[in-house]
Amino acid sequence: MRSVAIDGPAGAGKSTLARQAARELGFLYVDTGAIYRTVALKTVRAGADPSDPAQVVPLLEGLDIRMDYGPDGAQRMFLEGEDVSSAIREHQISGLASKVSAIPEVRAFLLDFQRKLAREHDVLMDGRDIGTVVLPDADVKIFLTAAPESRARRRLLELEQKGQKTDFETILRDIILRDEEDRNRPIAPLRQAEDAVLLDTTQLNLEQSLQALLSIIKEKINL
Repeated sequence: MRSVAIDGPAGAGKSTLARQAARELGFLYVDTGAIYRTVALKTVRAGADPSDPAQVVPLLEGLDIRMDYGPDGAQRMFLEGEDVSSAIREHQISGLASKVSAIPEVRAFLLDFQRKLAREHDVLMDGRDIGTVVLPDADVKIFLTAAPESRARRRLLELEQKGQKTDFETILRDIILRDEEDRNRPIAPLRQAEDAVLLDTTQLNLEQSLQALLSIIKEKINL
């Protein structure tokens, strides 16, 4: 099995680019952020504080999370049998995902789940610590990033297209805060693996970014 690990900060376009790249390469796409978002959604619905391990950890026992794929290959997340793929993309949940992902017990709970997918399929997996923790022996490691302002503009457009109302300054502030939290969390902080290729898409559009990503992957695994 071959594996591609894509890490990077919030709003860098990892999910969009990784999904398209996986489709072209014939790999299974795994959006690990969606898995943590689902846990965050569970904590919110349970009335728990996502930053308090004492409230979050008990929710892991018997937690019913399932990942499936639609006819178009898109990853769908299910929580207790409910398709929550849209609910986990709400702006509030995005910020809370970083809090639950900083809890060691949550990361341990989900680690085997992610590695099992890589053992059974050719995978293209994206997240914050894929190349450093989840798949340290991945065949290809890429650190995908862009300037905070660029990421905020892209996220604003994405949310507007989904009918969610917010503003640029709020999103930019949240992205900068999320970056700070992800880089400084004690467990699996966001960082570029030593053997990862840096891909900065600040000056690239979607198609240019995709081609740059595919070029790196194909060169590394001789496709």
